[in-house]
Amino acid sequence: MIFILILGLGKECLAEIRLPVLISDGMVLQRNVPISIWGWGDANKIIKIDFNGINLAKKINEDGTWELILPSMEAGGPFLMKISTSDETVEVKDIWIGDVWLCSGQSNMETTMERVEPMFPEEFISVNKPQIRYFDVPDDYTFTEVKSDLKGGKWKELNEENIRSYAAVAYFFAKNINGKYSVPVGMINASVGGSPIQSWLREEDLKQFPKDYEEVLYFQKPGVIEKIEKTDRDKINQWRQELLSKDLGLTNLDSPWFSPEFQPNDWEEMNSLDLLPLENSRPVNGVYWFRKEIHLDFDPADYTNVKLLLGTLVDSDEAYLNGVSVGNTGYRYPPRRYNVPAGVLKMGKNILTLRIVSERGPGGFITEKPYQLEIGDQIIDLNNRWEYKIGAKMPEAPSQTSIRFKPMGLYNAMIAPLHNFQIKGILWYQGESNVVEAKVYAKQFAALIEGWRDEWKRPKLPFLYVQLPNFMEVSSEPQESGWAEMRETQRKSLEISNTGMAITIDVGEANDIHPLDKKSVGDRLALQAQKLVYGEKIGPFSGPLFEKAKVQKGKLFLTFKETGKGLSTSDSESLSGFAIAKEGGEFQWIPAIIKEHKVIIDLQGFDTPGKLRYAWANNPKSANLINSAGLPASPFEIELK
Repeated sequence: MIFILILGLGKECLAEIRLPVLISDGMVLQRNVPISIWGWGDANKIIKIDFNGINLAKKINEDGTWELILPSMEAGGPFLMKISTSDETVEVKDIWIGDVWLCSGQSNMETTMERVEPMFPEEFISVNKPQIRYFDVPDDYTFTEVKSDLKGGKWKELNEENIRSYAAVAYFFAKNINGKYSVPVGMINASVGGSPIQSWLREEDLKQFPKDYEEVLYFQKPGVIEKIEKTDRDKINQWRQELLSKDLGLTNLDSPWFSPEFQPNDWEEMNSLDLLPLENSRPVNGVYWFRKEIHLDFDPADYTNVKLLLGTLVDSDEAYLNGVSVGNTGYRYPPRRYNVPAGVLKMGKNILTLRIVSERGPGGFITEKPYQLEIGDQIIDLNNRWEYKIGAKMPEAPSQTSIRFKPMGLYNAMIAPLHNFQIKGILWYQGESNVVEAKVYAKQFAALIEGWRDEWKRPKLPFLYVQLPNFMEVSSEPQESGWAEMRETQRKSLEISNTGMAITIDVGEANDIHPLDKKSVGDRLALQAQKLVYGEKIGPFSGPLFEKAKVQKGKLFLTFKETGKGLSTSDSESLSGFAIAKEGGEFQWIPAIIKEHKVIIDLQGFDTPGKLRYAWANNPKSANLINSAGLPASPFEIELK
């Protein structure tokens, strides 16, 4: 490990070698390019590097900064690096030279392997790949400085101990690239759940967007953040204290509602788990208690592996079995997977009690999620026949200001400190937080790509991104859709040079903004890397991408790129998902066929068609166009002149 004698002093006061957090044990350095090694130390001393047979030295600058440039090297490792002055030596161990990829975005880029384990249990067996490394950048933000270092973090080798903390998209991408090219791979993940694109833009790029830049200037004022945080904290604490004081399920300390001795009276029934019932067509917020009896005709003490799966609950919850708390979650998105301690369950009658807090909007149970008790190989379904009662009614919980999501803050603290570290390319998975502003997102996205490339001094730095997947209620009719508009913005962003897009319109989940299938996402990003970065020629490397349209003899001929050996449908049914509208009119379905690598649409009855759309919905039901590799076509919209 890197040994640091003094923490908390300004860099100008340092009397010892200090390295940035990224330059540490287990790191991967980018192959085949000059490598920057930098840090801080005592002004005017000579700093030396000994690495892989290369020796470099120079004088530390007057301001205490230094940088040495190692020559380009081939992939390999592990290596030891020694950095020294006349009176100190620092060793950085277990270094590999390979390909380094930066991952960034919001929660779907953060989602860990632990979260997706139920879908990919085989990935957790005999895991030992020392050539794959992962660095998770800690969440941080600032509006008043461009930070030169991260506040923490360390490189983690891929093994059984660490795999669950790896981001799933990064894991599957790295596994794919390492397996295909036998090169060490380092993944740096700087992502924050819920973050809008504005929070990842540089100050100079934000000036293109006056509203966002004005917000930056406001949050730079002394005392503003502290005042907002205190006001928000006081409001939410007051709400929670009132909630606790009103909660009938907790106020009777002798017999709280989670106690096995409690006898419910006048509780209502919920025959199948769903969102909480409305009152006068409006959701009721506060505390809801749910209770269910579970009868076991065997002794659960014979089993050591007992899990309680409670799908996804809105918003927070605490679960009790026979009066014992077995798990709790503080917000709506994580899946509830609670381990039940030995001795809690018993043969015969058991009582499962849930305390669910609904803060705003409809609360309750997200349907089509697993609600079950797993005892060894036995699964007890929990979907039906519950009793429930309101413990306390409350007004909506006060909203809290997401200060870290304000423009520029995440860039300054989580991206700027990485710029000296050479990378192969960037993976980006973001857009959910900007779906209501798809049009301005196009300019913001272009500004982000250009700005980051400028900071890395790489005008053609590969930038690979994920098109938003299907989400929300399945639509069987043409509809207007913010998610579809965002996908179209992302598709058109392929006009930016050296970019690639992973199409994921088939791997989302209607009831979960965090779909589990991150393998398809990582593998499809890897396909883009194979084409744009690693020089592969034989594709296809994505699903079909609309290229051009031609009208001839009353028929519309659509040509696509990335078709491979041809086009077909995913369900072997007739081609569907195309909708057409006359100028200013409503969209309606229109038949389409596949012939000779093209999609052909008969325009009879549409003398003046205005627009054509494919897979245009939050969660399109009927879109089934694929290529010979089985990859789905990107949604698109075109104007028909």
